[in-house]
Amino acid sequence: MEKSENINDNINMKTRYIALVDCDSFFVSCEQVDDPKLKNSPTCVVSGPNGCVISRSKEAKQMGIRMGMPLFMAKKEFPNANYVCADHDKYHRYSKQVMACLTDFSPDVEIVSVDEAYVDLTGTQRLFNKTYSEIVKMIREVIMKKTGIPVSIGLSHSKMLAKLASDKAKKTGGFFKIGKHNINAVLTHTDIDEVCGIGRANSLTMKREGILTAEEFVSKGDSWLKSKLGINGVELRHELMGECVSKVSSKYEPPKSIQSTSVIGEGTFSDDLHIIKMEISRHIHSACSRLRYHNGKCKVVGLVLKRKDFVSFYDKKVLVKPTDFELTVQKVVNELLPKLYQEGVLYRGTGIVLENISYGGEQLSLFDTGDSKEENLSKCIDNIEKRFGKNAIRTGF
Repeated sequence: MEKSENINDNINMKTRYIALVDCDSFFVSCEQVDDPKLKNSPTCVVSGPNGCVISRSKEAKQMGIRMGMPLFMAKKEFPNANYVCADHDKYHRYSKQVMACLTDFSPDVEIVSVDEAYVDLTGTQRLFNKTYSEIVKMIREVIMKKTGIPVSIGLSHSKMLAKLASDKAKKTGGFFKIGKHNINAVLTHTDIDEVCGIGRANSLTMKREGILTAEEFVSKGDSWLKSKLGINGVELRHELMGECVSKVSSKYEPPKSIQSTSVIGEGTFSDDLHIIKMEISRHIHSACSRLRYHNGKCKVVGLVLKRKDFVSFYDKKVLVKPTDFELTVQKVVNELLPKLYQEGVLYRGTGIVLENISYGGEQLSLFDTGDSKEENLSKCIDNIEKRFGKNAIRTGF
């Protein structure tokens, strides 16, 4: 079997056991934990009062409600379903609880998204005195007991196969294992489109070459795949063969940018400048709170306005010095808003974008003593929210 030297250097020759934990219908599951009346009923989480469906319970899927379906259409066609507006702060809280459960089983946990994480379980058989399959089943039970969130888990020898197994686990009771004995059988029945990481353009390239399944993909040599897809295609091949090219990394990567966007809270659309300002104020507070949570400061502030016809307008400003303070961001937005807002135009959404984020201490000028007043006030705002709840205090225009 042909292999490139670079790939050989990257492959961990020890057989690894990697699980991908994927929360089932995560946003809906969180809402069902908070409100048990929603369980076992068709339930959808929507992006906002004028938004679209972003998460569905299995009952809603069976009913025929589609992902991305506009709320007004869903209510018209399926009036008996439950529709809940998204609460992303709630989902982040539940996500932290789920991820905390995973670290009890292995120190090597790579968080992929709010509802997905890889766990390297290699060597934990002795620790728990169980097989890897039994450990995975125990993980599902612990997460359900501690958080109430159901999860599907795929187990295999590489991250790519673990991902493929987790997709199949959703149709097989929550657990699926791809071992060395059934890799070829699974790949034979896996369309090339189903392979995570192949991408639409590469998928079309492979189909033009007559490659329709994952098994046909791995049957090609490294040199051929490198000529068609580059080194990423070669790495993908070896991952699908069960060789661990990409290791599970628990290294924390702070966000490069932070966004807070949503449709306007009440009514269909709005041209009311006061309402638009209130919405923007809420986004400023949310974005800055998250920025401080990650101990970061931004150098660029952006403002987004989305019209009724979905056309978006965006402008941004570079700050003299990085900040995480609401009032500083608010001053910038006060400058940007008159440039974007048009009187009489109906708007459906607003948003704030914080970019060019730096972490750690900042370099002060010779006569700069820092913004101790801003920092103290920011801490007070955060402490008030911890005690009295989200949005207990906000800045205003």
